[in-house]
Amino acid sequence: MSVRRVALLTAGGFAPCLSSAVGGLIQRYTEVAPDVEIIAYKHGYQGLLTGDYMTVTDEVRKGAGLLHQYGGSPLGNSRVKLTNIKDLIKRGLVPDDGTDPLAYAAERLTSDGVDVLHTIGGDDTNTTAADLAAHLEKTGHHLVVVGLPKTIDNDIVPIKQSLGAQTAAEQGARFAANVIAEHNAGSRMLIIHEVMGRNCGWLTAATAREYRAWLDTRQWLPEFGLSRAAWEIHGCYVPEIELHIDAEAQRLKQVMDTVGNVNLFISEGAGVADIVEQMEAAGEDVPRDAFGHVRLDEINPGAWFGKQFAAKLGAEKVLVQKSGYFSRSAPANEFDLQLIKKMTDLAVDSALAGTPGVIGNDEDHGEELRPIEFDRIAGHKAFDFRQEWFTTLLQEIGQGWPEAQHPGGQ
Repeated sequence: MSVRRVALLTAGGFAPCLSSAVGGLIQRYTEVAPDVEIIAYKHGYQGLLTGDYMTVTDEVRKGAGLLHQYGGSPLGNSRVKLTNIKDLIKRGLVPDDGTDPLAYAAERLTSDGVDVLHTIGGDDTNTTAADLAAHLEKTGHHLVVVGLPKTIDNDIVPIKQSLGAQTAAEQGARFAANVIAEHNAGSRMLIIHEVMGRNCGWLTAATAREYRAWLDTRQWLPEFGLSRAAWEIHGCYVPEIELHIDAEAQRLKQVMDTVGNVNLFISEGAGVADIVEQMEAAGEDVPRDAFGHVRLDEINPGAWFGKQFAAKLGAEKVLVQKSGYFSRSAPANEFDLQLIKKMTDLAVDSALAGTPGVIGNDEDHGEELRPIEFDRIAGHKAFDFRQEWFTTLLQEIGQGWPEAQHPGGQ
């Protein structure tokens, strides 16, 4: 197919891949199709709806490699859902005259002369782009959409590894190392490291794995108050495993009495169902975002866990720290840089060949890196907590095997 103009768009929350992915796409087009014009919509679908974009000039092409060194996104992000008409009107992104936002966005792409749209985001971002392409086909405008999978939660079906997730785990462990150094800022400290993400079982577990790998590299002096036991993770809670607080509190009380402090890694989404149930029973409004998701920052799961455990453990001080913003805004590490390179190269090649899809290692096709069909893309992939590396981790920290401790876990 003939490609004259390509548009880039980053959307949703940040992840340690956005800047690098944008840079990689620009570099690949410059390498194999330098005559293709590239524009970049600012702040995701917000920029698309308003026609707010930047143009990739020759100077930008020359400096695109710099983007691999930074976190965040040079294009900016936003959480905009094209089917949430009420929210779009409230933001002033579409007129309040019965306009269909999908048609409105499609018309913008047509007027901007876009032949290929590259979306870098999660399942919502990419499937929305596919809906746009389908709508445009009805009007005779052929748009090729090739997405890249971005989410620190690593929860996109059927993609083995989403961009930025491994970096987020590594950065979360780095964050935790400083936070857990607070364990003896007072006696009987309860430290909760809250890992950001609605369905971040994988990220919480992977962060714990990275942190304990760091512990393995340290030397200790227990004879003088520097013991691994005090720096260890004493509990790791993910949404996929049912948490029995009373039983865990009994176990952790022994840790507190013996070690003098307790350190927990908790997924931000682990206790959401319980919190929502309590709020609804009390007649309280549950805050939700444009996608209908519970606003985790407003219900504050980490503080809820701290309150549940503090009295039961006899904690004299509770410290809750969230690593999410620190982790998600980091530049990509070497693992992710290599993965980004492979995916951006294939994304450009697929776009020029007219093959749509979301680039990823397809778990249903032998983990082959390929453009995955949009109708197979979904979010909220559950973390497989029965993997040997994670069950071993739970056993080593004294939490036990998940099947035995939580027979109802799914």
